[in-house]
Order: sequence, then structure tokens, then C-alpha cells
Amino acid sequence: MLRLLLVPVFLVLLVVGEDAWALLVLAVASLTDFLDGLIARRWGLITRLGQLLDPAADRLYIFAALLGLAWREVVPWWFVVLVVGRDVFMLVLGVILANFGFGPLPVHQLGKAATFCLFYALPMIMLGQAFPDLAWWSQPVGWAFGLWGVFLYWWAGVIYAVETARVIRIPRADPASRSDTLDV
Repeated sequence: MLRLLLVPVFLVLLVVGEDAWALLVLAVASLTDFLDGLIARRWGLITRLGQLLDPAADRLYIFAALLGLAWREVVPWWFVVLVVGRDVFMLVLGVILANFGFGPLPVHQLGKAATFCLFYALPMIMLGQAFPDLAWWSQPVGWAFGLWGVFLYWWAGVIYAVETARVIRIPRADPASRSDTLDV
């Protein structure tokens, strides 16, 4: 919950150009995410709510970073459109799966790698903004991870689309036609 509460703080700091403070908030959020996951796995405290809120918080931080940096013209809007567009694409796939009676697909490793790249890229870009003496290496590294992350993000999206198409073609047993029902 702390991570979610820090998202608007992070966004405001980013929009007003307080990149060093925004990075600190992001570091605190990342540390609490790590500790939360560690505690949950170690003591078996994994909940469905946590499984939903954790990736939601991750997406909100990416979205906030993209919006804040694009607002200040640090990243181009086409980059924002590519990242957010993929998330909208995944939302559509989720609706399609739900309409066919399926839950979300399992997370693919490629999607995790893409998210890691974006999680690494945006703070690196912010680092160069916060500390211009570091920009000579943090900006190229950040952009390399960012562009690679977007490519992997969409590649994973295509894999999810193919898997969605495969899953919705699986015949589902009609509960009314099951042989174990009693005729009265």
C-alpha cells in the first residue's frame, strides 16, 4: 500500500523537476516492493490482493515516470504511446479472455525481461536529469534499455496474443451437457 501511496508523490516530484527526490521516492518504493515480496514468499503470506496490487503498482510507476518525463520533454511522446499502447493491448486481451471464461494468462519470462528493462531505463534517464555530470553514461544506457524494453514489451504482447487465440479455441464443456448431472 505504501508503494501505491507514493505514486502521486513520485509523479509530482518528477513533473516539477525534482529528479533527485523523485529517484529517492522510487528507491524507497523499490525497496518496499522487494521486502514485501521477500516476506510474502518466505512466510507464505501471498494473497490474491497482493498478486493484483503488485503488478498494478509496477505499471503505475512506469506510467507516472513516462508521463512526468514526457511532460518535461525528456522522453518523446511516441515512446509513451508505445509503452501505454502495449498495456492497452494487454487489457483488451484480458477482456477477450474473460469473455471466454478464462482468467489472465501466466506471466511470460519475456514480459518480465521487458518490464525489467523499462524499470532500469527510466531511473537511468532520470539519473542523468538529476545529476547532469552523470548524463554522459546514464542517458545512453537508459535509452538503450528503454528501446530494448519497448521492443521486448511488444514482442511479449504478440506472444500473449497468440496464446490468447490458442486458449479461446479450446472447447469448453457445457455444464448442461455433462453426463454427471441428474435428470429429475
